[in-house]
Amino acid sequence: MNIFYKISSHYFSNKAAPYWIVLLFDCLVVVISMLVTYTLYQGASATAVTFWPLVGTLILYLVPYIVGFRVMHTYQGVVRYSGFTDLYRVAIANFIGIAIIEFLRLTINMDKWLVSINFRELLFSWLLATVVMVGTRIVVKYLFDLVRGAEASKNVFIYGCKAGGLMLAKAIRMEEPARFTLKGFISDSEDMPGHMLMGTMVFANDEHLIENMRKANTKTLLVSPLKKNRISENQAMVDRLIEAGITLYTLNLAQTWDGSSDINTSQLQEVQIEDLLPREEIEVDMDVIGNMLRDKCIFITGSAGSIGSEMVRQISKYSPRQLVLVDEAETPQHDIRLMMANDFPGIKAETVVTSITKSRRMESLFKAYRPDYVFHAAAYKHVPMMEDNPSEAVQNNIDGTRVIADLAVKYGVKKFVMISTDKAVNPTNVMGCSKRICEIYVQALNRKLQKEAASTVGAEGKPKEYCQFVTTRFGNVLGSNGSVIPIFKEQIRKGGPVTVTHPDIIRYFMLIPEACKLVLEAGTMGKGGEIFVFDMGQPVKIADLAHRMIRLSGAKNVEVKFTGLRDGEKLYEEVLNDEELTKPTFHKKIKIAQVREYDYETAAAQIDALVAQSYLYDDMETVRLMKQIVPEYKSKQSKYEELDKEES
Repeated sequence: MNIFYKISSHYFSNKAAPYWIVLLFDCLVVVISMLVTYTLYQGASATAVTFWPLVGTLILYLVPYIVGFRVMHTYQGVVRYSGFTDLYRVAIANFIGIAIIEFLRLTINMDKWLVSINFRELLFSWLLATVVMVGTRIVVKYLFDLVRGAEASKNVFIYGCKAGGLMLAKAIRMEEPARFTLKGFISDSEDMPGHMLMGTMVFANDEHLIENMRKANTKTLLVSPLKKNRISENQAMVDRLIEAGITLYTLNLAQTWDGSSDINTSQLQEVQIEDLLPREEIEVDMDVIGNMLRDKCIFITGSAGSIGSEMVRQISKYSPRQLVLVDEAETPQHDIRLMMANDFPGIKAETVVTSITKSRRMESLFKAYRPDYVFHAAAYKHVPMMEDNPSEAVQNNIDGTRVIADLAVKYGVKKFVMISTDKAVNPTNVMGCSKRICEIYVQALNRKLQKEAASTVGAEGKPKEYCQFVTTRFGNVLGSNGSVIPIFKEQIRKGGPVTVTHPDIIRYFMLIPEACKLVLEAGTMGKGGEIFVFDMGQPVKIADLAHRMIRLSGAKNVEVKFTGLRDGEKLYEEVLNDEELTKPTFHKKIKIAQVREYDYETAAAQIDALVAQSYLYDDMETVRLMKQIVPEYKSKQSKYEELDKEES
C-alpha cells in the first residue's frame, strides 16, 4: 500500500504527463480494442492465421482515429482533472475515426488490400475503446482525488446544486494544491436531496443539516455565488451553522459572477459579517454613467475618505480627462496618490491637501481645472465629536459646502452632487443638522438658478444652462472609517468587551461600492434640485450584530457591554422626514424626497449669521441658530436639549 501511495503521489504531485504519452495510450487502446473485437467475432484461429496482416490493417485504421484525437484535442487535457466535457470529446473523437474508416471503405474499397473488418465489428470496437478510455480517465481522476484527499485539505459541503454550486465544485477539484475535498451538496429544493451529484450525496437544508455534516467529518461550508443573498436572508440557518462551529466560505464582496464563467478559487474567502447582513443585490448600469463621465474633469472633495476614495476608484474606470482630488487628511490622501499611480497611471490626477473652507485655495483649483462634475463627499461625520464641536461642524460642513457650491456656479460646473446622510432627517444631533442645512442651501441655490435660467433665453432660443445641484442621502456603509464593524472586530480581537450603546439600537447598512454606484447614478441622472433617498433594505439590530460577530469569530467568553446612548444618538435612523413624501425614479432603489422648499436669500442670510456666530465658539448660541434654521432638529442625549425646552 505504501508503494502505491509513493508511486501515485509522485505522479499526482508532478506536472501532467506529456501529450505523447496520453496519445500513445489512446492509440494502444484503439488497436487492442479492434484486435479483441475481431477475435470475438471471427475466432482465435482466424486471428492467428491473419495476425500480421491484421495488425497492419489495424495500424492503418488507427490513422483516422488519430485525426479524431487531433480534432477533439483529447490528449491535451490533464487526465487527472477530466470532466464530463473531456469524456464527451473522447467519444466524439473515436466516432470521427470509425466514420472516416467507413467512408474510405465505401469509396475506395480498401478491403481488397486489407483484412476485411465489417461495420458491426468496427462499431463494437469503437464502443469498447471509448469505454476503456473513459473508464481509465475516471479511475485516474478518482485516484488523484483519493491521494489528494489524504493530504491536508478541508472536507466541505457546497450550498447550492445548480450552475454556481457545480462550477464551484469543479473549481475546488481542479485546485492544486487542494484546499478542499467535496463531501456533499446542500439543496433547498425538494427533489434534489438523496440524489448523487458529481459522485457525492445531495442533502436537504433542514434540521438534520448539522448532523449530516458531522457524519461526513465536515466543518466547512462553501456558499455558491448564486446563494449569497439566500444565505444572508436565512438568519436561522446562519445561526445554526455558526453555533455548530461551521466555517463558511463564499466569493468576496467585491466579486460578482456572470453565471457561466469559471470560478477562481482565489476569490473564495472566509465569510465576514458583511456577507451575512440581510440585503438585496443592487444593480446599476455603470456603462451609461461611464459614458457621461468619460473625458470629463471630475472634482472630488473628501477623496481620501471611505466614500470619496471609492468614488475615485469607480470614476477612474471610465477614463475621465482629469481628476482633482481634495482632502485635508495628508496620510490618507498620500495613499490615494499612490493608488492612482499604481492602478490608474494613465489618468491625470491632482491630489490636493487642503480644507474646503479655504475659499481662495478652492477658487484657484476651480479656475485652473474648470471641472465638469463635482462630487462633494468632504464632511465631519462623527456624531459625538461634532456634538462637542458644533462650531467646527458649521465651518467645515456648512460653510465648506457653500464655498464649493458657489464656485461650482461661478465656474460653470455641469452638476454638483452632494453626499448627505440619513441623520439629516429629523436630526437629533449637530452633525445631522449641519448636513440638513447643507441640503437646504444647495437645493435653494438650485431653485434660484433654475428660475434665472427659465427667464433667460440663450442664443438658440433655449433656456440658459446652469449648474444642477443634486443631493443623495443614505445610511451607514459597511467597513467605513469609524463604523461599528471594524470597531467590533478590534474589540473581539482584544478579548472584549464588545460595546453597544443600547440593546434596542438599530441601523441601516449598505456596502461602500453599492452606495457609490447609487451616488453616481443619482448624480448623473438627476435634473437638479432633487434629494435622492436610497432604499437601505432591512435595518440591523446592533446588539444582534455584535453577538453574531463574536460567534463567527470563534472567540470564547467575549461579553457584550451596553454603555448607554451617546450624545446626540438616537435608537433608529430615518431616511425620510414624517412630513416628506417620495416619488419613484429611474432606479427602484432610489426615491426622490419631496421636502420643504426654502427661499435662497433667506437661507443664505441665515447661514451667513450662523457661520459668523461659529467663529465666536459659543456652543449654545451656535446650536440655537442651527435650530432656528431647522425647526425639526430636536436634541437627544445632549446638553442642547435645554434649547428645545426654551422653545416649548
